[in-house]
Amino acid sequence: MLRTHTCGELRIENVNEHVILAGWVQRIRDKGGMIWIDLRDRYGITQLIFDESKTHPDVIKKMRTVGREYVVQAAGKVLERFSKNDRIPTGDIEIFIDEFIILNPAKVPPFTIEDDTDGGEDLRMKYRYLDLRRRPVRENLLLRHRIMQETRNYFSGLHFAEIETPFLIKSTPEGARDFVVPSRINPGEFYALPQSPQTFKQLLMVSGFDRYFQIVKCFRDEDLRADRQPEFTQIDCEMAFVTQEDILATFEGLVKHLFRSIKNIELEDFPVLNFNEAMRSYGSDKPDIRFGMKFVELNDLAKGRGFNVFDQAELVVGICAPGEAERTRKQLDELTDFVKKPQIGANGLVTIKYNIDGSIKSTIDRFYTGDELKKWMEKFEAVPGDLVLVLAGKTSQTRKALSELRLKLGDELGLREKNTFAPLWVVDFPLLEWDEETKRYYAMHHPFTSPKLDQIDLLDTNPGQVMANSYDMVINGVELGGGSIRIHDRKVQQKMFDVLGFTQEEAKRQFGFLMDAFEYGAPPHGGIAFGLDRTCALFGGSDSIRDFIAFPKNNAGRDVMIDTPATISQEQLDELRLQLKKD
Repeated sequence: MLRTHTCGELRIENVNEHVILAGWVQRIRDKGGMIWIDLRDRYGITQLIFDESKTHPDVIKKMRTVGREYVVQAAGKVLERFSKNDRIPTGDIEIFIDEFIILNPAKVPPFTIEDDTDGGEDLRMKYRYLDLRRRPVRENLLLRHRIMQETRNYFSGLHFAEIETPFLIKSTPEGARDFVVPSRINPGEFYALPQSPQTFKQLLMVSGFDRYFQIVKCFRDEDLRADRQPEFTQIDCEMAFVTQEDILATFEGLVKHLFRSIKNIELEDFPVLNFNEAMRSYGSDKPDIRFGMKFVELNDLAKGRGFNVFDQAELVVGICAPGEAERTRKQLDELTDFVKKPQIGANGLVTIKYNIDGSIKSTIDRFYTGDELKKWMEKFEAVPGDLVLVLAGKTSQTRKALSELRLKLGDELGLREKNTFAPLWVVDFPLLEWDEETKRYYAMHHPFTSPKLDQIDLLDTNPGQVMANSYDMVINGVELGGGSIRIHDRKVQQKMFDVLGFTQEEAKRQFGFLMDAFEYGAPPHGGIAFGLDRTCALFGGSDSIRDFIAFPKNNAGRDVMIDTPATISQEQLDELRLQLKKD
């Protein structure tokens, strides 16, 4: 071994030992007669000391050729430091060096390899292998490792089998765009990279593997943002002979185990909220319940008073911001400007101040009396000093805009503390959603989600009213995972394909293998998939999953380090019998 210890290992009890360390030069301080080097590896930093009056001249000469990020080996005696550093675990000791070897020189790095680096994100992504040397990035990846390790421990303890499923599969028409892979052996035919192992894990249930999990790469060719990557990782699970309640209990147990083992936090039992109530109370199917400000609908009190904005709206709804009645006109105008942004979509904002002295001042005083507005305050359960904010318009758009306003206020008021965790289950989603442009239904989750068993007949008469046997786990406003009880009966699956507009030929071509499998004894089954990248970001207190992926893509879907996607040679195109279309 080129080292006897790591750079994060030595302590005061190692004083007088002779040790060998190896790593990267973090920093050099040359005071003439005395020279110090901070030596770094993935485990920490240890200070090396050279004394011109005691250290061999050849060692000093060699050491003075060293620069930042040189890879070196150093041997010497562990001493107690005179000036201790309580910011690092090795801060009580230093190594007096008697042997020093340069294992590899290094160019000056394009940014400082420090916790607080001077490198921008694009530069750090280009030199990601250097960025990974920084402690915060390294700790993010080690957190990811621990989450994966504890996930495997939990599932293994419950007799789940970890089984790999194929990456080269068939393209399907539902969901996001597939990444496609041309087949050289079968010209004109293509594989697709999986968006999910969905059909394979269902086939595993048919096969008798009643408890499956996999930490698996998935791929979606879609527009990117902070919480999306073209390739991402799922904790993918499926169980047979279970009800929805069994699955919620099992995977709530997983999340409780992760919080207990990794963050030393004991979570209470998760509340369960159905989809309709989530939309009514929060305007979102992934509500952040770390704070209140639930929606209050006002149609009964607001309509019919001559205020056209309210009279012509499908929905009049508001929230109460506790203690915010003292906001200035400028601050209220900023909130109005926020909700009128195109991405938010509201036409305006009504503000009602419930002043400390009990008086009420609003932007709609000419339409409503003080007594009428007092009834509004009672409905909001507001107290003097509170501020009520009201939006009106089409139901879905208004709820979405008010949800964004609620989250903005939560941020401004410090109610979305990253180290506070508020999980819940959202259940009973609609099975289908209607697309006005294509004039057809689409599966809200996927085509294999089971409808509520007592609503199967509605698929023939009123499919838009059918509720799904589905569930999402939400923590702090982030959808951490989602799943459903699956269809396991061929006739019901065929009916689902019919509602989605598949011809029998299309259904057979795309999913005939699954339909055939259902005829050989498919058990009732269901499952869930957690986003591992999102889980890591939640545990690490970050808004971006890129911080927890070793080699992520940028917002344009490019890996700027290896410069891909890239063109391929004409010879490769010819082998695949592909011809690029010219602009």
